[in-house]
Amino acid sequence: MNKKSYLLPFILVTTLFFLWGIANNLNGILIPHLRKALELTNLQSTFVDTAVYLAYFLAAIPAGIILKKFGYKTGIIIGLLIFALGAFLFVPAANTRTYGIFLAALFIIGCGLTLLETAANPYATKLGDPESATARLNLAQAFNGLAVFIAPVVGTLFILSGNAYTPEQMAAMSEADKLAYLTTEAASVKMPYIVLGVFLVAIAILFVVNKFPEFKEEEQGSEGSLKDALKHKHLTWAVIAQLFYVGAQVCVTSFFIRVAMKGGGVDEKTAGYFLSVYGVLFMIGRFTGTLFMKFIAPARLLAIYSAACILLSLAAIYADGQNVVFALGGLGFFMSIMFPTIFSLGIEDMKENTKPASSLIVMSIIGGAIFPVIMGGIIDHFNDNIQIGYWVPLICYVVVLYFALQGHKHKKLSV
Repeated sequence: MNKKSYLLPFILVTTLFFLWGIANNLNGILIPHLRKALELTNLQSTFVDTAVYLAYFLAAIPAGIILKKFGYKTGIIIGLLIFALGAFLFVPAANTRTYGIFLAALFIIGCGLTLLETAANPYATKLGDPESATARLNLAQAFNGLAVFIAPVVGTLFILSGNAYTPEQMAAMSEADKLAYLTTEAASVKMPYIVLGVFLVAIAILFVVNKFPEFKEEEQGSEGSLKDALKHKHLTWAVIAQLFYVGAQVCVTSFFIRVAMKGGGVDEKTAGYFLSVYGVLFMIGRFTGTLFMKFIAPARLLAIYSAACILLSLAAIYADGQNVVFALGGLGFFMSIMFPTIFSLGIEDMKENTKPASSLIVMSIIGGAIFPVIMGGIIDHFNDNIQIGYWVPLICYVVVLYFALQGHKHKKLSV
């Protein structure tokens, strides 16, 4: 194919970045919504995160095998159809108000997303001149960032009803009124996910009917090993720091709406829109952080941002009124550089062990399946005190701070 014919494939691949951004960033809406609609505890509601991030962890290796055997185009089509299947399963889940079906749907969506992300990131770099590969990937990633803002707006408009009752008000309802209310709440997820599923199938059809270039991976020399990679102390600490960082980020977004309502005193719809503002601050933080790194060493900037997150977590715990919401927005800004900075510091000077090192750091996103559950359990233990749960991300930021100050320093272990 000539270079001009790469345009349509690149446009379609770029839509994938937006689509998985939408799916991931709807979870911050789903968690409080399903907690209300299905009468879940805080701990139970965090299984939304567990289902998705466990899928990422378990599907990573199979995704690589599928791509190696069938190529990028077929891998993307399979990923889109798996993603769509999960979206369509929201219909029977909502009709029966069965949390197990919701979790199965989210796990399937997570498997589809894993395959899409595994394929789309390298594929985007290949659709054009090698010299502009980084620019193309950054452009595609920008659409993923756009979804951080769009998804909460969509979720707030079409999923959140704005009707939230206290346990006392629920207890005072008749069984018929209560069932009607819960059924209506559960049903609100159907339309957005049906539309999403139909759109995914349409994109898959476009991939089927259009000709796409296929690329063979160049043979490399030595690709290193996990054993050799783990001899580097800074990589070990990067894996630990990334585990805790992803856990912190998911904790913050998962309970954002509820802490904005209970601690910040805003209604459900307003809290949903504040979550989209958090997404905007996250994007701004990513761009400004990249600029700051021209003048400040990445590890030093990571330390400054980690310390800021610790202070903002304390504000989220002890402040009241809209100061709580301001603290949460600040967390979005200061967390923005953490994932890419930890990643780059972790694989620094890894040479032939760069690939296994990268795999280990990516697998550490399992933190998103672990720490929200811990946070939910703590909140339940303290009688639905949402703010006290923010001690969990605070501790996570302490680990990231240690990595920024000491853990990132290179020292090869004699193992």
